[in-house]
Amino acid sequence: MNKKFWHSLLTLVVNKYFLSIVGFSIWIIFFDQHNLVDRYKSNQHLNQLVQDTIFYQQKIRNDRAMIKLLKTNPQNLEQFAREKYLMKAPDEEIFVILKKGQSK
Repeated sequence: MNKKFWHSLLTLVVNKYFLSIVGFSIWIIFFDQHNLVDRYKSNQHLNQLVQDTIFYQQKIRNDRAMIKLLKTNPQNLEQFAREKYLMKAPDEEIFVILKKGQSK
């Protein structure tokens, strides 16, 4: 049985159609202009760009909501300036306390 198996395997490997299919498959996977390796990398890059687009669209929505909030109420604008940019009134002092390992 062992000889029969190796003989049938050898006849399959030497078969011109089998060799053509193997050669064509290797060509398509690695060497073609639109090979599968490049397609996979392009698909990964496309997925990353889609995720970036979703992230930035969400950030734009949040920023627009913040701008609308700041334009409607001057107290919100003052609070935002004090918290975000550490602005102060002329007659007051601000002390910023940072935790260990936290940078400004």
